[in-house]
Amino acid sequence: MEQFRINGGRKLTGEYELTGAKNAVLPILAATIVTGNESKIKSCPELSDVQTMLTILKDLGCKITKEADGTIIDTNPINSYRIPEHLMREMRSSVFLMGPMIARCGKVILSYPGGCEIGLRPIDIHLSALRQLGVEIKEAHGYLECTADRLIGNRILLDFPSVGATENVMLAATAAEGETRIINPAKEPEIIDLQNYLNACGAKIKGAGTDEIVILGKQSYHQVEHKVIPDRIEGGTILAAVAITGGNLVLRNAIPEHMGMTLSKFREAGCRIKERKDSIEMWAPAKLKAIEMLKTLPYPGFPTDMQSQFLTVMTVAQGTSLITETIFESRFKYVEELRKMGAKIKVDGRSAIVTGVKNLTGARVMAKDLRGGASLVIAGLGASGETIVENINYIDRGYDHFEEALSKIGADIKRETNEENHTF
Repeated sequence: MEQFRINGGRKLTGEYELTGAKNAVLPILAATIVTGNESKIKSCPELSDVQTMLTILKDLGCKITKEADGTIIDTNPINSYRIPEHLMREMRSSVFLMGPMIARCGKVILSYPGGCEIGLRPIDIHLSALRQLGVEIKEAHGYLECTADRLIGNRILLDFPSVGATENVMLAATAAEGETRIINPAKEPEIIDLQNYLNACGAKIKGAGTDEIVILGKQSYHQVEHKVIPDRIEGGTILAAVAITGGNLVLRNAIPEHMGMTLSKFREAGCRIKERKDSIEMWAPAKLKAIEMLKTLPYPGFPTDMQSQFLTVMTVAQGTSLITETIFESRFKYVEELRKMGAKIKVDGRSAIVTGVKNLTGARVMAKDLRGGASLVIAGLGASGETIVENINYIDRGYDHFEEALSKIGADIKRETNEENHTF
């Protein structure tokens, strides 16, 4: 297993260029199946989750060609409708394949998806919505068999603005007869990026980012090049690292409006931020201020994927912060690791009370999920002494060569092989 070795206490400064968004590229890669054509995806980050998705596409019969400026996916032909179980269990985002496979093949067999253990994350909303388009779904022995001889457009009201369900319905509806309307869809920027990709291929979709998305099915498709939007969660993670180290930094290739609530909370903590068209500059204070309250909410609220990183910053802020997680019920697993570093955090159900300490101290800690793992790296960067973060395979799922990128802005962090076994 690999680990990060971090010597903390160094201010992060300079410039950092964001890569393509993990939460945008994965559904777009799945969406290439719909078109039956060749797509060139630019700004495709080198993440283990992306590699898993590409491996699945290869297994289905797609041709993958990596070039210097992008990844070419040729989805003609598709010669299988079964998603390998071991790949499904590696990645939660593999659930995005239901919609495009149904649209393209009329059938898909897959197991329940895996990924980080941050809560139940049931896919009932996905299944209910797909059934309303005419998909027959059989569940048995941990597998889902989805078939549709004919998809019919419908008005689909989502009980909760689920990102994955919204994207699955959008993708399946591209092959439905007539018009499909998604009411109460997720509004994340990644939904808009998926719409833009599909429309560039020839689809007719409008309304992404609003209260209603309309899809007119049965369109013809053509080859396309598409550049993935920058990763707003990567951006927030880097700003958290800058904040905890008292540094200053310019984020390049950023879209400030996508990070509105995140930037607002950093300002509340005492950071000075200047937004430009495609960059963000932040100056952290000598001592951060606690925030009165933070609650994760669907976009445009504060993102659940930034909760652990921001809580980590608050461990060294003056005062007490209340942070409430409303999206996932098991997203505080990283807290016990932060306590090993001297953090004062009390967890009560879905809320955490964080009392700032003078400084964190280095320790050996273990990542238990993607964003929680990133928060431990942030803690190590701000701590005194040496921190070792184990289980970094989780972190590799969402950050492209994380240690190299951080080293370029002043971090003392190295990747190394851990050949010892430790009990936690």
